[in-house]
Amino acid sequence: MRSVLAMGALVLLVVVQNPQNGWAQPVAAANPSRPVPVIFDTDIGNDCDDVLALAMLHTLANRGEVDLLAVTITKDNPLAARFVSALNSYYGRPDIPIGVVRGGKTPEAGKFLPLADKRENGQLVYPRSLDDKKEVPEAVAVLRQTLAKAKDQTVSIVQVGFSTNLARLLDSQPDAVSPLGGLELVRKKVRELSVMAGAFQMLDGKIHREYNIVEDIPSAKKLASAWPTPIVWSGFEVGLAITYPPESILRDYAYKTRHLVPDSYIIYEPPPHARPTWDLTSALYVARPTRGYFGLSRPGRVTVKDDGETVFTASPDGRDRFLTASREQAARTREAFTHLCSEPPQNPPTRAGK
Repeated sequence: MRSVLAMGALVLLVVVQNPQNGWAQPVAAANPSRPVPVIFDTDIGNDCDDVLALAMLHTLANRGEVDLLAVTITKDNPLAARFVSALNSYYGRPDIPIGVVRGGKTPEAGKFLPLADKRENGQLVYPRSLDDKKEVPEAVAVLRQTLAKAKDQTVSIVQVGFSTNLARLLDSQPDAVSPLGGLELVRKKVRELSVMAGAFQMLDGKIHREYNIVEDIPSAKKLASAWPTPIVWSGFEVGLAITYPPESILRDYAYKTRHLVPDSYIIYEPPPHARPTWDLTSALYVARPTRGYFGLSRPGRVTVKDDGETVFTASPDGRDRFLTASREQAARTREAFTHLCSEPPQNPPTRAGK
């Protein structure tokens, strides 16, 4: 999702926890439900880390750690929903609700979304349940429906794209689905928001204005100022420090001739390139917050400036924290990503693309 950095010039950046700098080890989450009910909000198609993150959530669902309630999309291209449908279908969950943004950002198809419509001998290479001619529901409607049906204070939302959908959710009005406005509905139903956005460390001595923020600054400002539940931010520097091993792309998915995960990765940036795992960090934190994959900053508040800079101000009663990662944690988390993303699904489809 972050294609704004020249990857060839990267030096591994690792955030080291240091209590003297006001950073702390992670604390136990407040008894999250098991499996954790998750809504995945993504700009899938702008980078391949969204694909890896969604695949990992399906594996975690297979393991009983996550209940994937819905996928909502902030990339405004019709192929995005078809791609998500194909990936959900491959992992045996073709009926997961999908919602799409209207009038959103990045309408271009990108590099790998066309795989969703790829056909051979008249059949889809990557089978999906979504009909080409069927209109996909709008994202805010799907978010409201999903939250209204959920138990109170249980849902974790993983936002790994722009803040468009969630900002609009906050502004949504009472309707037939719920008598609550968006802000009240979120406050009642959501336990936490895990968001891949912002940057909380200087990069090469410079402030980094992160892609998910700068693509829709007004929505990011709305989210940061008005969201009513705890937020855990995964800054640009964390995913940058934990790259996905290209060897895994070339070897660990060989159990299937055609597989959307490695195929998308290779089309986006072929190995030996090791892609940062930005979106995976927010997804893994929600499922396994106390397993030591990450550290957490002390509480505080994140604000978004008019130019897209994110600023964290420590405060004992602050709503926000951000993830950190030591070198040891980065290595351990990379290994977890490799296993969870490449684990074969339980009930893959057996039509074209086997």
